[in-house]
Formats: sequence, structure tokens, C-alpha cells
Amino acid sequence: MVLPIAYMAPKEWYKAYLTAPEEVEIEGLESFEKQTCRNRCLIESKVESQKSKASRIMLSVPVKKVEHKQLTKDIEISYQSRWQHQHWISLVSTYRHTPYFDYYEEFFKPFYEKEYRFLWDYNNEIHETIMVLMRNLSPTLSQGEGEKFAYKATSDWRGEELNRYFGDGKSILDVLFEYGPETTDHLK
Repeated sequence: MVLPIAYMAPKEWYKAYLTAPEEVEIEGLESFEKQTCRNRCLIESKVESQKSKASRIMLSVPVKKVEHKQLTKDIEISYQSRWQHQHWISLVSTYRHTPYFDYYEEFFKPFYEKEYRFLWDYNNEIHETIMVLMRNLSPTLSQGEGEKFAYKATSDWRGEELNRYFGDGKSILDVLFEYGPETTDHLK
């Protein structure tokens, strides 16, 4: 199975991934498509009022100017705006009352403090962190120890298959911060 890279991928992306992770390849040799899950995620904020309402928040990682048919693996992140700060504030305000945010906060905060050159690397490290937390492994493993979750570059991606994986498009974070290490069981 071939999946596109994704920023805080939708829960359906992870459902597909978890069916057979050893058989999944993450596409990096496709032409980058703007306004997709490659650099965007959708989180759901529950606002307490008379009626429980939910509002969706789109978080987008800005990228430097994309040349025609530029490969996804070569896309560079732009830091001209304070997007990291804005994303972190959105995550904290959305998830601070969930059962597992306090436990996982320290693993996500560095993604909003450190600058990454390539979107590919940024998404890969986020994916590795999410997989470690979902599998209840020690997130402090150093490089080369334990499981390694790496993106594989392929040229087989067929973009028309994208919709079947993403359903409502909400990020895996909605499930991860709610169910913690039971996220995998919840997705099944």
C-alpha cells in the first residue's frame, strides 16, 4: 500500500497504515500538491456552551515557493510567519482538557520549537513519535534502538486513491489525546 506523507495525518490514514505497516510505503517522489494533508491537518475543538459544539481548525505548515512538478521530498518549510507558535497554541487550547495531553505534551512541543528544513523530515519525525506513543513504547529511544518508522520513497502513488483513506479528515491527534496508548485498539 502506498500513502502520501501527511502532517499529523488523519485517523483514517493511520487505520490504513496499521493494517500492515511493514507493507506501507510513503510516497516522496510524487509532484507536491498544495492544500492537501501533506502540509495540513484538521483538528476538532470542542467548545463548551449550552449545546456542545465542535469547530474544526485547519493547521497548515507554510512551504517555500513550489516549482512546477517539484518532488514532495524536496519541499522546504517556510518560517516567514510564526506558524509554529500559532499551531502550538491551537493544539494546547484544543487538547489541554483531554486525558492524555499532559502526558504527551512534552513529545510534541519540540516540533514547534525546532526548525526543520524539509517537510518530509518534519512529517517523518512526527509520524515516528505518534507511532511510539500509540504502541506505548518508550518515546525516549535514541536513533538506532528499538523500532524505526521510516518513510520510504516510491513512485507508485496514485493520487485518486487519497480520498478513501481520509474520511472526515480529522487528525490522529483527536484520537491519540483522548485514548492514549489504547489509540491503536480504538482505531480497529
